[in-house]
Amino acid sequence: MPQKTPRMLIGLPAPAKLNLFLHVIGRRGDGKHLLESVFIHIDLSDTIDLTERTDGRIVRTGDVEGPAEGDLCVRAALALRAAAGRPELGAEIRVEKRIPAGAGMGGGSSDCATTLIGLNRLWGLDLTRGELERIGVTLGADVPFFVRGENAFVEGIGERLSGIDVPPAEYGVIWPGRGVSTAKIFAAPSLTRDSESQRIAVFSDFLRTRWPELPGRNDLERTACELEPAIPEALDVLRSCGTVPRMTGSGSAVFAVLSSNAKTALGERSLPEGWRRFIVQGLPGHPLRAWTREDGEGTPPGV
Repeated sequence: MPQKTPRMLIGLPAPAKLNLFLHVIGRRGDGKHLLESVFIHIDLSDTIDLTERTDGRIVRTGDVEGPAEGDLCVRAALALRAAAGRPELGAEIRVEKRIPAGAGMGGGSSDCATTLIGLNRLWGLDLTRGELERIGVTLGADVPFFVRGENAFVEGIGERLSGIDVPPAEYGVIWPGRGVSTAKIFAAPSLTRDSESQRIAVFSDFLRTRWPELPGRNDLERTACELEPAIPEALDVLRSCGTVPRMTGSGSAVFAVLSSNAKTALGERSLPEGWRRFIVQGLPGHPLRAWTREDGEGTPPGV
């Protein structure tokens, strides 16, 4: 009897994100920091291939950072099938990395979210977007943003999301070749944790009336620069191109909105060995957003 050809989903995008600003407004009783930020998707993406397995195994291939059993994509697959009550399901997850690790651009969280979205479709589980977000938040604070799939005003530890419109733009991004410890940043005595909380309307109005100026600031930037001297060097490169740069997330990548002149200047700049530059477009949302549905919506098309 001929064997059934395994189903596959090839070339699924896992886009990076930028934090247009990041304010630390306090700290919870459990020590986790309370944040406010605007996250946007950009068109720099990792790529994920998913292949159905019939032996119940979750196999991770491609670009793997660290032990495979601790990989976020593997953990996402295990959590998804546990939530669905389907322990017999298996998959091979192949990841091709383009987003630098330790850059503050959400690469691992985005890979995790795309794995959840893709396996939900490949395995025919039909979990809603909200159900996938609830799984995602157990895996990482940024995962629900990528599952939700829209540019968002982010509150709490990253789990409270409200859609926000961000004008189209092109960004220059520099990664200075090495990361910086998020744990060290949040533990540093120099980190301030008392930024004033603002309503989403304040930032919506700012983006509508003052763009391409960026709202707010990144409260982690000063501490990150103290811990990693390459970050202020990267910021200086963007400043020399005529931009007003900012660090994204907890670093170490920095970015700026580009004019045509700044884009040309950045393209002509020589960078130290090991650094990477990207010219990227902001996206209105996640390319796979249509693959998930809200509670009460009809079932999306099958594989």
